[in-house]
Amino acid sequence: MDSLSTWLILVLTLPTENATARMRFWRALKAKGCAVVRDGVYLLPDTEVHEGTLRELAAAIAESGGTAHLLRAPSLDVSRETEFRALFDRAEDYTVFIRTLMDARKTLAGQTATELTRLLRRARKDFDAIRAIDYFPDDAATRAEVALQDFTALVDTVLSPGEPHAAERAIRPLAIDEFQGRTWATRQRMWVDRVASAWLIRRFIDTYAHFIWLASPADCPADALGFDFDGATFTHVGERVTFEVLLASFGLDNDPALMRLGEIVHALDVGGPAVPEAIGFEAVMAGTRQRTENDDRLLEQMGAVLDALYAHFSSTAKNDTGARS
Repeated sequence: MDSLSTWLILVLTLPTENATARMRFWRALKAKGCAVVRDGVYLLPDTEVHEGTLRELAAAIAESGGTAHLLRAPSLDVSRETEFRALFDRAEDYTVFIRTLMDARKTLAGQTATELTRLLRRARKDFDAIRAIDYFPDDAATRAEVALQDFTALVDTVLSPGEPHAAERAIRPLAIDEFQGRTWATRQRMWVDRVASAWLIRRFIDTYAHFIWLASPADCPADALGFDFDGATFTHVGERVTFEVLLASFGLDNDPALMRLGEIVHALDVGGPAVPEAIGFEAVMAGTRQRTENDDRLLEQMGAVLDALYAHFSSTAKNDTGARS
C-alpha cells in the first residue's frame, strides 16, 4: 500500500429503552459499510461524505437518548493499516453474489421478458450495493463484476437472440434525403435498441420506411437496409449502440432530446452510467413485448412511449436553455 490512511471513528452507546431506534441505527451503520472494531466502536475511511454521514447519525443517536462521539485518527503503522483494511473485506459478499448468479442461470429458461429484466435489475442492484461499500476493492470485486457482465450477456441473449458484436469502423455522414421510402430490416421480437432505432428511422430519417422483421439475419433481402445485427448496414460501432450510430450517421446527434434517449438505450442495451428513466422504460418495454407478439404493433405502442419521452426531453432542454440565457 502506498500510504497510511486516516480513519473516522464513531464511539457510541445506543438508547437502551428504544429497541426500534437501536435497530434503525444498527441498519444505518451496516448500510454505510461501517467496520466494527469492537462493541460500540465503528470505523470508516476518512472522506468528506463519510464525515457528513456519521455526524448526522451521531446527532440522531444523541437525540434519541444515546451518546455518540466522532473522532479522526491515522493508522499508526502498516500493520495497523492492514488490520483496519481487513475489516472492510467484501470477499464473502462477492462470493455469495456470484453463487446467486450461478443459481439464477438455471432459472432463465421459460421466464418472461418482464421476469428476466426484473432478475437482471436485481442482480445489478445487489452488485452496486456491495461495490458502494467496498472501499478497498481487490480481485474479488473484479471477479464479481466479470460474473455480472457474463450474466447480463446471457440474459440479453435470451431476451434478444443474435445481439450484434461491435464493429470497428468509421461512421460516415449520410444525407437523409437519399434514404427515403426504403425497406429496413432487423431481427424480429424487438428489444430496446431495435425498437428505438426503428422509431428513430420512421420519425426522423425515413417517414415512409417499410420494415421487415427477420427470423434470422440471413433472411435479410439484398436491397434492404439492415440494422442491429452483425453485417447490417447500421449496427454497433465501437462503444455506440445502433441507435447512437444512426444519430451520428444522419447528423441527429445535435438534438439534446435524442441524445438523452440515446443514453437510455445505451444503458439498457450494453450497460453504462445509470439513467433515471431507464428502469421505467425497460419495464414498459418488457410489458409491451409480453402483450404484443406482432412487431408492427410493438413499434406502434413503444413509438408512442418514445414520442412522449422525446417531447419531455425537448421541453426540458428548452427550459434549460432559457434559464441560461
